[in-house]
Amino acid sequence: MKRLVSGIKPTGELHLGNYLGAIKQFVDLQNDYDCFFFIADYHALTIRPTAKDLSYLTRHVAAMLIACGVDPKNTTYFLQSDISEHTELAWILSNFVSMGALNRMTQYKEKSDRHGQNAGLFTYPVLMAADVLLYDAEVVPVGDDQVQHLELARELVRSFNAHAEKTFIEPKPLLNTGARIMALNDPKHKMSKSIPGSAITLLDDETAVTQTIKRAVTDSDPGAKEMSPAVKNLFTILEGIGNRETYLRLENQYKDGTLRYSELKEQLIDDVIAFLGPIQKTYHALLKDEDALVQILEEGRKKAQPIAAETLAKAKKALGLIVG
Repeated sequence: MKRLVSGIKPTGELHLGNYLGAIKQFVDLQNDYDCFFFIADYHALTIRPTAKDLSYLTRHVAAMLIACGVDPKNTTYFLQSDISEHTELAWILSNFVSMGALNRMTQYKEKSDRHGQNAGLFTYPVLMAADVLLYDAEVVPVGDDQVQHLELARELVRSFNAHAEKTFIEPKPLLNTGARIMALNDPKHKMSKSIPGSAITLLDDETAVTQTIKRAVTDSDPGAKEMSPAVKNLFTILEGIGNRETYLRLENQYKDGTLRYSELKEQLIDDVIAFLGPIQKTYHALLKDEDALVQILEEGRKKAQPIAAETLAKAKKALGLIVG
């Protein structure tokens, strides 16, 4: 099988937008590719979280991905910071990219406004390239906001291989087919836990789910000929986690003009609560046995680290560095 590599940053509690936009695709892809999934805790440092927050969120994301269906026995699942080759290769690769290329990265311009112009944020794409190239990834799932970073990684491969012997392969993008879930209180923006009323987190209880969905905006013009972004967003969530027949029934009611939005919301509340129940049960069981969670990540490290070490040694040798 082709090898696929992807990571997820522990920068916040995961919500339905994260699940439908990325995690669900991870689960679907793990049977078709040789998947390397990692918790990108080094990347999370670019926003300088507190030690307490980073520790909690790393465990949260590690446990939640498993609870959502990522199978550590069927994938290589590990912590980025457990494998030092990531940062060592990033330093090597930084010599093959220009300041101008990094300065053109759209995400740097956007995020530096919020988090400051630190060097880690500036060189983020180089570490991302190292994450991918260490494991000879053939494909990398990316959303629209990550295509530019992957293209930089491909340029780095060409630059390195032109200078030294051919060492790396160019990873190809696998465009993310996950749904783009918008804020429930404002469909012009992405779902975000930091904005009250915007998101349903994967740890929300029945009361929180019910309140958030009941307060979700729908149509400003009930007589509109086309489905509004707000209503479409509710249908997208329903389609992603609910029963297909129920989704089609409500969609037909909308087309017929007989759908009551209160009915749509009640159905969505029921489906979200039913969906989150098993996930939360598995998640809490994993966190109660933290040694078992650590062991899962350790097993992933044991599988990933020798591959990373071999790739790094090959890169060093190609550059003329003495490899012991």
